[in-house]
Amino acid sequence: MTCNPLFKPMVAAMALAFACGAAGAAERDVEGFHGYVRAGVGNSNHGGSQSCYGLGGVSMTYRLGNECDSFTELGYTKEVAKADNGVSFVATVWGTAYKNSSDFGDADLEVTKAYIEARGLPFLNGGTAWAGKRHYLRPDIHILDLQYINLNGTGAGIDRFPLGPGKISYAFFKDNDLNNVDPVSGRVTDSTSASRQNILYEDLPVNPGGTIDIAATLITAEGNDDTTHNGWQVSMFHHQKDVLGGNNKFGLQYGVGPGTGIGGQCCDRMGGSGSTLLGSDYKRVRVFDELYLQPTRDFGVSLIALYQRDKNGAAGDTTWTTIGGRPSYAFTDNFKLQGELGVSRLKSDTIPGTARLTKLTIAPTIALSRDFWSRPELRLFATYGKWNDAATPLVNAFNNGGPVYGKDTSGFSYGVQVEAWW
Repeated sequence: MTCNPLFKPMVAAMALAFACGAAGAAERDVEGFHGYVRAGVGNSNHGGSQSCYGLGGVSMTYRLGNECDSFTELGYTKEVAKADNGVSFVATVWGTAYKNSSDFGDADLEVTKAYIEARGLPFLNGGTAWAGKRHYLRPDIHILDLQYINLNGTGAGIDRFPLGPGKISYAFFKDNDLNNVDPVSGRVTDSTSASRQNILYEDLPVNPGGTIDIAATLITAEGNDDTTHNGWQVSMFHHQKDVLGGNNKFGLQYGVGPGTGIGGQCCDRMGGSGSTLLGSDYKRVRVFDELYLQPTRDFGVSLIALYQRDKNGAAGDTTWTTIGGRPSYAFTDNFKLQGELGVSRLKSDTIPGTARLTKLTIAPTIALSRDFWSRPELRLFATYGKWNDAATPLVNAFNNGGPVYGKDTSGFSYGVQVEAWW
C-alpha cells in the first residue's frame, strides 16, 4: 500500500490499522495520542433531518455520502514501566462517543480500551501478554463499514507466539456479563453472560506474497436454564500483497448459534458472542472478496463483492448480496474527486419480494495527500438512491428521521462530511 511519505512511522501504522483493518491479534497501539472522527450533516429532497439509503443494519450500505450518524474515538498509549531486563509494560486507554444522528449532542462516552500489555517477555519468544478491555481483532471492509469479524472485549491473552511457519494467539473473554433479575423478588433468574475463547493462527505463507489467517471462536453460555445455548465460528482469510500497488483480501466464514454474532452487543458482528438464546438452528455463512488497487499515484479504487446467508430458525432464511466500489482520483496534492456505486439485494422469508437498492455518490474532497487512504478528508457529497417497492419499508426504517420517503422509490441527498484518523 502506498502511504503518505510525510507520515511518521507510528502514525502511519495506526492509520493503516484504521483504514485497512489489517488482521493481526496484536492490533498493537503505538505510543502517543490517536483517534478517529466521523461527522457530517446534509439535506435531502424530502427535507427534514439528514436521510440515508440502506436495507437495514449499519453495514448493509455504502458509506460515502451516506452516513447519518456521528462517531469519534480518542485514546492514549504510554509505556508506564520497564523492567531491568527490558520487558516493557504499556498502558492504553480509549474513549468512544456515538450518536445515531448528525449531532453528537448528548452522546454517552464509553470506555472501549483500558488494558496493559507486557511486551518483550523472553519466555514468549517475542510474543505479548495482556489483560483488560481492548480492541482485539476487528478488520473491516471500509466502504461498507463492515467489521466482518470483531473479537473486542474484556479478557486476557497471549498474542503472536511463533509456532511453525506462522504465529498463534489465544485469548479468553467474558461477554454480555449481566444477570436477569426478577423485579419483584430481586432474585437472579438467568444470565446473558458467555465465556468466549479465541484462537488465531496468522501469517501462514501459502503462495508468493500470500498468507492465510484462521480465527476460531468457542462460546460457552452461562445461563441458568435450558433456553441458553453454546456456539462457535471459524473464519479463514487470504491476504495477497502487491496487486497493482494494492492488495486483495478473500474471506470465508461460518458461525452457529451465538457464534453468528446475531443479537450481540453491536451490529451482528461475527467473532464475539451473539445472543445465547440462539440454538444450533441459527447459522451464518459469509463469503467476500475485497480488492484495493493503487495503480498510479493519483488513482486508487476499492472494490467489494459479498454473499451472506443466515438461517434464522423459525424466522427462516435471509440472503444479502452486494457488489460495489469506490474510485478516487487526485487532481492535486490536496484535492480528489471520489465516487461510490453499490448495488445490494436482500431476500428474506420475513418480507415479501426481493429488496434491491442502488446507491451512487459523487464527492469532491480536500485531502491530506493523493493516496486513496490518506486522511483527514473534508468532503462535499451528492448522493442518489434508487430502490424497488420491496425495499421501500426497509429504506424508510433505516432512516433516523422515520419513513421520510413514504411510497417513493428514489431519493437525493447532499451535504458535507469529515473523516479523519491519526
